[in-house]
Amino acid sequence: MIAFKFQVDCSMAAVWRLLHRHGWSWQSPARRAVERDEHAVELWKKDVWPQVE
Repeated sequence: MIAFKFQVDCSMAAVWRLLHRHGWSWQSPARRAVERDEHAVELWKKDVWPQVE
């Protein structure tokens, strides 16, 4: 995306250092949502995901 948008070639490590220098960090969820319906997720993985792939 960076190369496309700004015509600058950067390695992944360089992008990480640049983001880290500006105070950005990797974001990940602390926990799963309480509202998550595991049964619905399994049905989606079984029925819908193969069609998407």
